[in-house]
Amino acid sequence: MQIPRYTLKGEEAGSVELPDSLLREYRPDVIQRVVLAIQSLLRTPYGAKPGAGMRQSAKLSRRRRDYRGGYGYGISRVPRKILTRRGRQMYWIAAVAPGTVGGRRAHPPRAEKNWVERVNKKEKRLALLSALTASLNPEIVRERGHKLPAVYPLAVESAFEQLSKTREVRDVLVRLGFAEELARAEERTIRAGRGKMRGRRYKQRKSLLIIVKDPSRVKKAAENLPGVDVVRYDHLNAKRLAPGAHPGRIILLTEDAIGALREKYAG
Repeated sequence: MQIPRYTLKGEEAGSVELPDSLLREYRPDVIQRVVLAIQSLLRTPYGAKPGAGMRQSAKLSRRRRDYRGGYGYGISRVPRKILTRRGRQMYWIAAVAPGTVGGRRAHPPRAEKNWVERVNKKEKRLALLSALTASLNPEIVRERGHKLPAVYPLAVESAFEQLSKTREVRDVLVRLGFAEELARAEERTIRAGRGKMRGRRYKQRKSLLIIVKDPSRVKKAAENLPGVDVVRYDHLNAKRLAPGAHPGRIILLTEDAIGALREKYAG
């Protein structure tokens, strides 16, 4: 697959060959499975404290002649503890059982539960290459909601990786035709629900994913742009190419990154 190559001035300068080893059948089902597996690695285990709600002595005997027993009082068989007493007259209060004040939960979350989902290596590779194929397809990318330049997909010369100023990166992207996409990502929406009170009031749209060989200089500069991410070629995964398990994220590859991908996925 041939894609055009552009300079930092936005001028076309030949083309770059994308090897067939990077192109796979479009499998949204596999992509979704792998993305959910990656998200499971980020989940924080949580659970109730062992013994919570059961730290009272609420054993109430129902035998006829047991001292402090509940026999003959016409009360239900709920675990109870003594709140106060007056001689041999006991004043009980229900405890421990679910539904009682301070009682245990019926089915609390367990901190030892394993949330991690396992996926085969070949399935991960298939999902990655399938998501990359979807990102190279203009129809799928447009369907995801991105604003495409006049020519897509495209590559940029490797000098792009040496840019260290956000203004310079933005100017290059505008020359390449990504102005509408950058403007789309600048629009923020207010999150629905209680997340507004928990430090995530606004929802930020995902925009351009820039795939490079060496992100040491351009990464910080480019990621100052809303929604833009920079990733090294060997750190690619299905989650980066399909955020939220929705394939078709708009991408920009540098010439060096394409060469590195060709070597990594040769054959």
